[in-house]
Amino acid sequence: MNDRPLKTALARLRKANAAFARKHPGDPADRQPVHTVYGGAQLFQADSARKLGDLALRALREYAPDPAALAEALGLPRELGERVYPRVVAKLEREPVEDYRIDFEDGYGNRPDAEEDEDAARTAEEVAKGLAAGSLPPFLGIRIKPLSGELFGRSLRTLDIFVTTLAARTKARLPHHFVVTVPKVALPEHVATVAAMAGALERKTRLPRGSLKLEIMVETPQSILGPDGTAALRGLVAAGGGRVTGAHFGTYDYTASCNITAAHQSMTHPACDFAKHVMQVSLAATGVTLSDGATNIMPVAPHRAAGGGALTEGQRRDNRAAVHRAWKLHFDHVRHSLVQAYYQGWDLHPAQLPTRYAAVYSFFLEGLDAASRRLRSFTEKAAQATLVGDVFDDAATGQGLLNFFLRGLNCGAITPEEAASTGLTREEMQGRSFLKILEGRKRGL
Repeated sequence: MNDRPLKTALARLRKANAAFARKHPGDPADRQPVHTVYGGAQLFQADSARKLGDLALRALREYAPDPAALAEALGLPRELGERVYPRVVAKLEREPVEDYRIDFEDGYGNRPDAEEDEDAARTAEEVAKGLAAGSLPPFLGIRIKPLSGELFGRSLRTLDIFVTTLAARTKARLPHHFVVTVPKVALPEHVATVAAMAGALERKTRLPRGSLKLEIMVETPQSILGPDGTAALRGLVAAGGGRVTGAHFGTYDYTASCNITAAHQSMTHPACDFAKHVMQVSLAATGVTLSDGATNIMPVAPHRAAGGGALTEGQRRDNRAAVHRAWKLHFDHVRHSLVQAYYQGWDLHPAQLPTRYAAVYSFFLEGLDAASRRLRSFTEKAAQATLVGDVFDDAATGQGLLNFFLRGLNCGAITPEEAASTGLTREEMQGRSFLKILEGRKRGL
């Protein structure tokens, strides 16, 4: 049709669609870890991930030596416990930590400048050792101090020393998925300053341009809503100049900022759910990954044997009950996050690793059979919507089902053999696009 206004409108539409696609790339194509372990910088070593895994296995074998014991502690059906338990053990043996944050903030505290300088350089040396030895977790980063008026100088100095030392030892090579976590972000200037520092460090150390990625922490109401009542997160992410790849929710700082008393500061508080929903809506389809916070009740036994003596039977029961209570709380918190589509959270203690993986694996395994049937039925009929049981599927649901399997495969909850029951090939899975799968299937009909 030779209609000039229509041609103009179509040209504007193409331009607008292209701009929208650039600003909304969708879910990240790469793997997202199921957790981030935060550990004080003073404790970090090149083999910290393996040591944490060994401690986690010891806790599992002591307080849940078999599938039935774990199922009872967490309230899982016995059959599901039988499927989950060996996968948890295998994960703790193979890859106990998916993401580790070397913490110079809350887990480190305020120390003399000379001591923090030394730890910044030492941890960089340890990262270089781990990179050479292959002992680092697949995701790694450091958390610096806040960019507040009294701490920003210390924060940027630590970042400078760490990155400069690391780049010198590795010949300008960073670990894969390395990130700098910026806590207590409340102003765009907080993010912009660290982004500018990252650029300066890249030029100084000859790191590839844009290689230093940032992660912001949402810990104040000001980072949820701006002074004019609009959502603030998009502006905070934009201030990073394309470097921000993640946003982590800080449960306890946020609830404290909302004047919630300590007894009720919890990941499941309605105030936290509201903030996390705003995070989801604000950053939907931007490629920025989201993470929930931490459970602060640690699975620690109250009784310890002294002087080589043995615990009484009553003390052993107390220990088991205390650990099981903390495990169940952590399990329920992780489950709450997963239901709300927060697939990543924080862990603070090695004995939380068994319940992190048990929660994630049970979440995926309990829905595996139904999801397999739905995805297989839908792909077999290509672009036609289909009814399986009492659940109606469309293309958007198809992508959601595909994402379910991709996340389950990435974290080890679902095996490749189980994923094959969907009828999809490995190549189709790796393409990560349900629409492309449908197009390929229709071409093959």
